[in-house]
Amino acid sequence: MNRLTRTARGRFLVELIKPSHYDDDGYVIQWLKAWIPSNSLATLYGLAMSAAQSRALGESIDIEVNAYDETNTLIPVERIIRRIRRAGGQGLVCLVGVQSNQFPRAMDLALQFRSAGIQVALGGFHVSGCLAMLPELTAELQAALDAGVTLFAGELEGRFDDLLRAAQAGRMEPIYNYLDDRPDLLGQVMPNLPPAVARRYAPMPGTFDAGRGCPFICSFCTIINVQGRTSRHRGADDIAALLRANLAHGIRHYFITDDNFARNRHWEAIFERIAEIREELGVKLNFTIQVDTMCHTLPGFVDKARRAGVSRVFIGLENINPDNLKSANKKQNKIASYREMLLAWQSKKVTTYCGYIIGFPEDTPERVRADLQTIKRELPLDILELFCLTPLPGSADHRALYLQGAPLEPDLNRYDLEHVCTTHPRMTKEEWEGIYREAWDIFYAPDHLETLMRRAAAFDRNPKRIMEIALEFYGCFRFEHVHPLQGGFIRRKIRRQRRAGLPIEPALPFYLRRVRESVSTYGRFLIYAWHIWRMSERVRRESATHAQAYVDDAIRPFMDRPAPVTALEGTPRA
Repeated sequence: MNRLTRTARGRFLVELIKPSHYDDDGYVIQWLKAWIPSNSLATLYGLAMSAAQSRALGESIDIEVNAYDETNTLIPVERIIRRIRRAGGQGLVCLVGVQSNQFPRAMDLALQFRSAGIQVALGGFHVSGCLAMLPELTAELQAALDAGVTLFAGELEGRFDDLLRAAQAGRMEPIYNYLDDRPDLLGQVMPNLPPAVARRYAPMPGTFDAGRGCPFICSFCTIINVQGRTSRHRGADDIAALLRANLAHGIRHYFITDDNFARNRHWEAIFERIAEIREELGVKLNFTIQVDTMCHTLPGFVDKARRAGVSRVFIGLENINPDNLKSANKKQNKIASYREMLLAWQSKKVTTYCGYIIGFPEDTPERVRADLQTIKRELPLDILELFCLTPLPGSADHRALYLQGAPLEPDLNRYDLEHVCTTHPRMTKEEWEGIYREAWDIFYAPDHLETLMRRAAAFDRNPKRIMEIALEFYGCFRFEHVHPLQGGFIRRKIRRQRRAGLPIEPALPFYLRRVRESVSTYGRFLIYAWHIWRMSERVRRESATHAQAYVDDAIRPFMDRPAPVTALEGTPRA
């Protein structure tokens, strides 16, 4: 907990909670160490601490701020209630960054606080997306209002102090909607995770958005309807100051959460400033960024990214079927240049993540299998993250289906990009879910993992990195049955943290089952890890002694290819 010097006059508590969501058995998905930090939580923490330091509620009121990410922390609901009651009820619980799949869990938490008379505000992409795209309040948003929960749509920069003043006076509005009034980010408070929270992730990360908004019009995307299509940017000086301050806490790994960093007009100045800090201080700052498939065409982008310490890039590959890309308004993806883009990053020893969506209109199980084989053969990417095409509230896809009265999954908990949430013209629900699960096995098959290791060695990278990727991404999916974007180290299940309406299991059966589950899960995981480690060591030894470098169609220069490649151009398949 961070607090200013307390006066005798009064205090106001701000409790920031990033909720997790429930697994298929109704238990909160939570880890001893989570992998991906919440930038929404970091943003709100930075704003709350700024309000505390500026004494936004007056000189006589101390603002105390606590932050929790439920993916790695047990939320102390009763303790929070007692603290706020001891402060005379002067406090606000903020449920931050709530996505659609997290909304049921967020409301279960909100109702516990509301039943104790505690003020609650709830914001994030679900609230903002629904208010941005739908003609009326949805049932779950109305239920939140009926319970006395304040809904917040839009961004809080320049507004958080006013929200606190309204909460202190007990006069918060039912809905705050700032979707049409997006703030300029230059000079704004930077996102900031307190060290105590950052230590609950592995590795200990920092996170910030260097910009918001995206110029493209992908129909499945919520970013453009919540944060807008006009990109807004932070300054390089502000980012540099954050990096220097976080070094004192040992934070050297960062996830830059811009949906498309390559479209940030300040990318060059930001990369150059980060490179200067790395060289001046002699520290290895490392970054993960998200970019589009045309980023390599920006002069100097890849070179300057590597100099700044970019070690991982996430690329929205989405699909290799041109008809599917066209149907999703993903016109910026030029599939003929995929390989060129990936080789540009590989040549700089940067790990490439690619997102791939299953469930576009032209997909069938047979076609997905064929497309995955094409990807394995033709594209030199390291990690494939697989998703089900999901009509997320806030997207154009969702609005169209909603207005048509089309079948939509009623349980928001399932809108996690892993479950099928609507119908498909060519696949049954069972076929769609089946090919989604099978796709992970196809890409991460042992023979392809060996290929990935040999490609890595050909670029003078350690094959062990591919082993780590397989364990992190495929291991999380295969053994924990959780998407790696929600993953972490050592799954925790709290017996009493179960979804409202489901029974609390008796202690003895619950803990006996958890012991069996843990032994089975981690026993199989360790056996798998042993096999993959042996493979990486064999590839490393062979690569070190083999006289001729490894080459295949994915990494062979275009001029050396025996024939033009047509598979990526949508060759008709049975």
